[in-house]
Amino acid sequence: MEHTDVAVIGAGLLGCFTARALTAFALSVTVLEAREDVCTGISRANTGIVYTGYDTKPGTLKTALCLQANRDFGRLCRELDVPFSRPGSLLFGFGPRSERVLRDKFAQGQRNGVPGLALLEPAAVYAREPHLAPGVTLGLYAPGTGTVDPWALGIAAFENARDNGADFRFCQPVLHMERTPEGFRLETAAGTYQARAVVNCAGLQAAAVRELTQCPAVRLVPSAADYLVLDDTLAGFVRHILFHEPEERGKGLTIVPTVEGALLIGPTDRPQGEAPAGAVSRQGLERLRRLCAQVVPDLPLEETIRAFAGLRPDPFAVRQEGGQWVPTDRSIHSFTVLEEEGLISLVGIKTPGLTCAAALGEHAASLAAQHLGGPGRNVAFSPERRGIRRAHALSEAERDALIQQDPAYGTVVCRCRDITLGEVREAVRRGAVTVDGVKRRTGAGMGRCQGARCMQAVAEVLAQEQNIPLRSVTKDGPGSPILLGQPGE
Repeated sequence: MEHTDVAVIGAGLLGCFTARALTAFALSVTVLEAREDVCTGISRANTGIVYTGYDTKPGTLKTALCLQANRDFGRLCRELDVPFSRPGSLLFGFGPRSERVLRDKFAQGQRNGVPGLALLEPAAVYAREPHLAPGVTLGLYAPGTGTVDPWALGIAAFENARDNGADFRFCQPVLHMERTPEGFRLETAAGTYQARAVVNCAGLQAAAVRELTQCPAVRLVPSAADYLVLDDTLAGFVRHILFHEPEERGKGLTIVPTVEGALLIGPTDRPQGEAPAGAVSRQGLERLRRLCAQVVPDLPLEETIRAFAGLRPDPFAVRQEGGQWVPTDRSIHSFTVLEEEGLISLVGIKTPGLTCAAALGEHAASLAAQHLGGPGRNVAFSPERRGIRRAHALSEAERDALIQQDPAYGTVVCRCRDITLGEVREAVRRGAVTVDGVKRRTGAGMGRCQGARCMQAVAEVLAQEQNIPLRSVTKDGPGSPILLGQPGE
């Protein structure tokens, strides 16, 4: 049995930032992750929007953390060497119902203390976004809204936490947990751990993990979302993050100019059962295309390079009926952070979960530290992490100097994104174990060809660096072999 001060369950955005915050204390930290890499669950499908807080209810933990997180996001990304942009957002509508919604959100944002909000008349909206369809009646401008790559952010938090002493254990789902006089005993498929405190960041499984030792309080009813990605040739087509408020109730269109230059469209909001788990829904994609035709009619959807789907963990309080626990009729609007004698559970953390990931991690770490009697600070803790050097971002002289140091930076592997062999190797040495793990760290495979020309080269690097047969390399973990046949053949 291994002993640790704090066990963190789950290595998504929340788990990685919680581990990072915990390493600022003089504590031993072990992170138990069911998959082979970080950020492979809810974190992988995300708009990457950094929200301002005008859309959250006043007086809630969600609002307080969102305001703090938005204010500090530039500093956070500088510390972690993660690209971040703040193009601002424009919420707009085409009629009386959307006008009322926008004015209500403006008033709520003012109550919440969001700086810089402004209601815009139609002429001002079109001056900012000339490609919008005719008929806009009102806009709400929020200059503080930003965008970040969710994978880059989560991986940076992981690397920084690991550098500060957190011990990450992969392919170790928690199968059993029980309270002991010393704290908690956790069993995984690969070993047993004794922890003085536990922080539950298990994503879609967070409620189930909590119920290993507690009576039900919150259950998750996942809903699904579909997204489209348009090529970076459209960089500059929209200038802001766009939120469409429809006249009918329901989800409008969202368009995000990402930090890499591509356009992200979505998400939809649909029942999970409309398509197989993790798969896009034909109806969902058709809805996105219809909305684009209505809202941004000259958006060239033929530039679509990818469609993908994700899940969001919608939390509901539960009540007991006839010996069973059933969700109540209304979902929970604030963040659910439950502290129960050393078990801190973050359950159903959705929008603006990415925005608040670092703040939530600090909040959970503070609760764990209080339970453990207030440990001292880790004097060796450093909040800074340096990312993989991007050859395409260097000047010609800088790139030549880098190639002199390591000739692998002179071999381009991904031509769509100008990613070199040196970057791919560095990604594997930092923890990538799958082709998608390399993609999330470098961008190789995210361009127009979606990996058709670089996947084999990336797989060969993974095999070489890990000293495994090429047939053992997977695209995205178990069940996704790159080559047909048995692993190791």
